[in-house]
Amino acid sequence: MNISCSRMLLCIGLLPLMAVAASPQTTHEFTLDNGLKVVVRQDHRAPVVSSQLWVKVGSSHEHPGQSGLSHALEHMLFKGSSKACAGAYATTLERLGARENAFTGADVTTYHQTMTPGRLGVAFELMADIITTARLADDDFSTELEVIKEERSSQVDDDPRSLTHERLLSIAYPASSYASPTIGWLHDLRRMNAAQLRAWYQAWYAPNNATLVVVGDVSVEQVKGLAQRYFGPIPRRDIPPVMAPLELAEPGERKITLQLAVHTPRLIMSFNVPSLTTAENRRSVYALRLLDTLLAGSNSARIRKRLQFTEQLFSEVSSEYDAFNRGDSLFILSTELDLKQTITLTDAENRLWQLLDELKTTPPEAAELERARTTLIANQIYAGDSIEHQAHTLGTLESIGLSWRLMEQETEEFNKVTPQDIQHAASTYLTRQRLSVVNVLPEKNNG
Repeated sequence: MNISCSRMLLCIGLLPLMAVAASPQTTHEFTLDNGLKVVVRQDHRAPVVSSQLWVKVGSSHEHPGQSGLSHALEHMLFKGSSKACAGAYATTLERLGARENAFTGADVTTYHQTMTPGRLGVAFELMADIITTARLADDDFSTELEVIKEERSSQVDDDPRSLTHERLLSIAYPASSYASPTIGWLHDLRRMNAAQLRAWYQAWYAPNNATLVVVGDVSVEQVKGLAQRYFGPIPRRDIPPVMAPLELAEPGERKITLQLAVHTPRLIMSFNVPSLTTAENRRSVYALRLLDTLLAGSNSARIRKRLQFTEQLFSEVSSEYDAFNRGDSLFILSTELDLKQTITLTDAENRLWQLLDELKTTPPEAAELERARTTLIANQIYAGDSIEHQAHTLGTLESIGLSWRLMEQETEEFNKVTPQDIQHAASTYLTRQRLSVVNVLPEKNNG
């Protein structure tokens, strides 16, 4: 059945641009009767606003054999609804000068727009419509599924870094649903159908399973009125029971070797660690975040300074720790051997272990920790200049079951971390019983 566009967004072009008097940054929250939580952060430094709808469903909610459902559904929500033809969501917002996109992660699916404040009602109307009346037709799905398969091919299968990361997660999470890729395994995509998507949509897309975050040049009263108008009439529904993706604390050492289209060997070491949600003591999480910066977060960081710039063992070094999961997380060190090196990846791993073990016996000097602390806090402050980043942080915290108020407490928590906290985090979490290793070698020429 074709959807008529005659009913689409009668408010377009009729909303005046609203100017709100400048005031300090303040954050408020309220909840509609249907369970939709709304977080509003006023930031009047520029006449723009970022609106983000966070639906609490992602790849970690999917059952074995159904990987990729959340991501596929995100694609399909733009294929037409009661008020918008296929593609009209994006073109409507673009015509009004807005920037829009969506993404799916392990824990959430998020729809976001950045625009002038006077167009906020348009974004709300569109979002409220697609999360309640999406078409999800069989013929549209069969076409879009091919797009998703091609996306997987180009962005994962043909990309050595992405493929390495996917294989790492598959061994690093032996007991957790975080092991499945957000885009889905190819064999699951091949057997996916539109009926599954419709069931997934009905199960999870409800106002009481979402958070609306608005940051920018708006007032709470303005947002509350628009939220009630467009989202208020949506009925709440029962949501399937949800369990946090907990992992084995010490699964034992795991290692795989891949041969891929790379020029130089790569070594990735990953350790099972808690997140801000699952940690028994949150001080350990802030210590891990500082340890991440201390090891590879700047050119003066320990691994970069010693092993990359001084010893020239590696041409590239990076670290990653995502503290904002609804389940347990990983602490990841990624390296690439320098082309001039002839050592093996085993030798490189042993050298990394020597450096990591130093932290277990000797805490960092106060000056070294202070450099890491200053770097991390400065990066957080600079990132906070973006209203989109502010909204992303607020939405992430709320979606994983924490309070947005933790955003306001980060600097204070970082300042509490001592050298002994860093030593304890290294001794507790950087162990072989928590270790997963991926060795990446240049693929052999079979010609």
